[in-house]
Amino acid sequence: MTQPYRRILLKLSGEALMGDAAFGIDPAVAQRIAGELRDVIALGTEVAVVIGGGNIWRGLSASSKGMDRATADYMGMVATVLNALALQDSLEKAGVHTRVMTAIEMQEVAEPYIRRRAIRHMEKGRVVILAAGTGNPYFTTDTAAALRALELDVDILMMAKNQVDGVYSADPAKDPTAVFYATVTHQEALERNLQVMDGSALALCRDNDLSILVFRMGGDGEIERAVRGETIGTLVGTAPTVPRSPGDRLVV
Repeated sequence: MTQPYRRILLKLSGEALMGDAAFGIDPAVAQRIAGELRDVIALGTEVAVVIGGGNIWRGLSASSKGMDRATADYMGMVATVLNALALQDSLEKAGVHTRVMTAIEMQEVAEPYIRRRAIRHMEKGRVVILAAGTGNPYFTTDTAAALRALELDVDILMMAKNQVDGVYSADPAKDPTAVFYATVTHQEALERNLQVMDGSALALCRDNDLSILVFRMGGDGEIERAVRGETIGTLVGTAPTVPRSPGDRLVV
């Protein structure tokens, strides 16, 4: 069996916590994710999580309807803290020691983000949940994930998606001829606008040679499989692009 990664950063969208609901947090889904992370910790892998807030609030959407962009983005940051606390509760009920750290100070409910402290928590086997993005408006949680992954010296940034199992040449829900990529370079993903993550986050990963694994999280232990190095999803890095047909299984 492939040795697990030493340290990972998992990017979870807020929608990952919704389940089948239209919005909000499904406690059963949070518990399932906690169980998967518990299994990853048992492998000896250190884990940080950056979580979004789209299940509660989308700043960009509110801005497009006339709200001040900075205000809307700060509201989105607060939404990520709600999700982080929900995930923390589920993790601790699963027996996993957890710390929530925020880019905006909220000392009554979470620690402020301090890089060295976050690393120390992970070294002690705690899952570190990083909330409130970068603490700045106009930056997405994708950018926060890329930034924190580099700061925390992780081996790989893992992007867990809800409805797609990797990177395609087009939206597979709209284009049945869309090609799935087993691997793709950062540069090609940028040039082809492949929607791996937002462009500034992807460029940051490219410039610092940080690999990204994009995969679908469906409740079948995908996070553990990814950490073990099994063939799952799309690897975005410096290797040549490897396309495959939509129905093919991934072979690298």
